Amino acid sequence: LLAHRAGAGDIFGPEFAAQRNALRGTAEYIRLYGERKPEFRPGSKFSYANYGYILVGAMLEKAHGRPYHEIIQDEIFAIAGMRRSGTQPESKAVAGRAVGYQRRDLAWSDNADLLPWRGTPAGGGYSTARDLLAFAEALRGGRLLKPATLQQATTAVSDDARYGLGFMLTRPDEPKGYGHDGGAPGMSAYLRIFPDSGYVVVTLSNLDPPRANWLADTFVNRMPLDPP
Repeated sequence: LLAHRAGAGDIFGPEFAAQRNALRGTAEYIRLYGERKPEFRPGSKFSYANYGYILVGAMLEKAHGRPYHEIIQDEIFAIAGMRRSGTQPESKAVAGRAVGYQRRDLAWSDNADLLPWRGTPAGGGYSTARDLLAFAEALRGGRLLKPATLQQATTAVSDDARYGLGFMLTRPDEPKGYGHDGGAPGMSAYLRIFPDSGYVVVTLSNLDPPRANWLADTFVNRMPLDPP
């Protein structure tokens, strides 16, 4: 599931749009999507699958005995010092939470009618560039994963994708790095950690993808190879 080789499939489409405010936890997502078969024989190829992360989140809930958003608050955000990150429902006021904007019918409009009820294991949470830098530092400092586990997670699991276990990996023409992109209508994000030089690149945008990637690529393509 973490390597996107399970054939779990996506969660976005007409079913999600019709029930997005009723999908309030992993149980509701599994109730809606859980009866379908894998898209291909698990392990046979790579295909990014948001539903796979929903299933991982459900496993975490089973192991911890509490909701996903409580787990990541205590086990990631609190440890890393990410004070402005979370998954609160869209109906709750969150200071500084940006409004996403997308292009529809040649005009800008907000993306409120496309958002999930709250952040999920597959995405939809909120953060800041400073918090994501804190996450990168906690990850590199061994406070979130043991060094051996991080090494395993940031190693490509196959030749058909630049992907490890929950981490995107940089292209062969880029410095060695790992992190993840995120994107949906009205929002885009980019995080890369470059262990050899020590650089961490974070860009966030409240516009359609690939806005965040454009800015990040401008720096990465010119980034010094030596530590700052």
